[in-house]
Order: sequence, then C-alpha cells, then structure tokens
Amino acid sequence: MQRRDFLSSALALAAASTLPAAAARADVVSGGQPWEPGKANTPALATPRQGGLAFFTQAEFDVAGAIADRLIPADDLSIGGKEAGCATFVDRQLAGDYGKGATLYRLGRFVKGTPEQGTQSPLTPATRWRGGLAALDAHCQKAFSKGFAQLDGTQQDSLLRSMESGELALGADVETKELFEQILGNIREGFLADPIYGGNKGMASWKMIGFPGARYDFRDLIGKKGQKLQIIPTSLVDNSL
Repeated sequence: MQRRDFLSSALALAAASTLPAAAARADVVSGGQPWEPGKANTPALATPRQGGLAFFTQAEFDVAGAIADRLIPADDLSIGGKEAGCATFVDRQLAGDYGKGATLYRLGRFVKGTPEQGTQSPLTPATRWRGGLAALDAHCQKAFSKGFAQLDGTQQDSLLRSMESGELALGADVETKELFEQILGNIREGFLADPIYGGNKGMASWKMIGFPGARYDFRDLIGKKGQKLQIIPTSLVDNSL
C-alpha cells in the first residue's frame, strides 16, 4: 500500500470511530489524492433564480441592492455591489444559522456596553436587517414620499452617511450606527465571498485584488520567485458562472 493511500485509510478509520455505531459509514472519506477539480461536494449554488428569495421580500431585496451599489459603486476597477450579487448573498446568509444568531449568546441580560465590547443586543442579524429596512423605508416615505431604492444617489449617500455617524433617527428601537455596521459588514462579505454563495459575480473582487480564490495548491508556482504570476482566480463553482 502506498503511503498516501495508507494515510487516507487511516483518516477514514479515525473519522468513522468518532461516529455512533448506527451512523458509521464506510464512505466518510472517499477518493484519493491528488484532488480533482469539480468532483468535490460543494454547497448548492445560490442564485436569485433557484427558488426565489430565501429571506428578503422583493422590496427589501431591492433596497439591499441599492445600498450595496452605494457602498461599493462600480468604477474602472470592478463592478458595483448590486451587479456583484451582494443582496443575493445577504438574502441567503440571513435565511441560515447566521441570520438566526445561532452562535450568539442571546439569553440576556442585555446591557449596552462600550464600542470595544461589540453589540450587546437581543436582536439577531436577520431581525436587525428586517427592522432596520422597515424603519429606513418609513423615514424615506415621510421625508421624500418614496422608498430608499427610488431616491437618487446623492440622497442615498446622505442617508447612509448619517446612519454611519449615528445621527439619523430611525426610531427608539433602531440603533442606527449598529444597523449601518451590520449592513456594511454583510455587503462586504458578499462582495468578497466565493461566488457559490451568491455574491462576487464572476469573481470580480478577487480579480480586482489579485486573490487566487479556492485554489488547490501552489506547487507549480513555488519556483517562480519574483515573477508576476497572473493567477486566474478559482471558485468552488464553474469559472464561467
């Protein structure tokens, strides 16, 4: 038996030994090395066409897309946040464990802390987004008689700046600065994450910053010290998507 085949068998035995007897499977680890592109088990590709929206209403989705385009506007270097699919990424993200706050301590007592302590709130990311977008829409309807997505870019930028500074009052139940930080963080994640999760269309952000993506290894490049590598990014999904 070759050494690498022996190691694969050992890993399979170790994995199986950690499972209950009824759940043990012979195929916990399958296949050999080297790994072949396109044959791994990956998450389902997130696109707006697969089953529609997972969390957002269409109106919320439109606002999320409009915000993404103001936070990450298109320029000579890359496409904007809306075209990149950031709203689709956030929609899928909020529908899952992240949106439900599955890893957050939420039993209280909640006391507002210092900025260094982070958010101290009973709200999950999903409830913060939903409540925040509703409050933002109510403010826009009152101030401009139209929703955020229908405002011009200058008006949208002004509102986002006032949210960032915490000066925009969206009601007693909305911490505007925390809402902005939540939105900004999630939009950034959508722009930089693997395209399989709905954002970063065509690996636009990876191409912009020179990130190689989900590349298996770099053995073919080790000897090219000091050279411009021109690596084409690799996604968990087909590069043509």
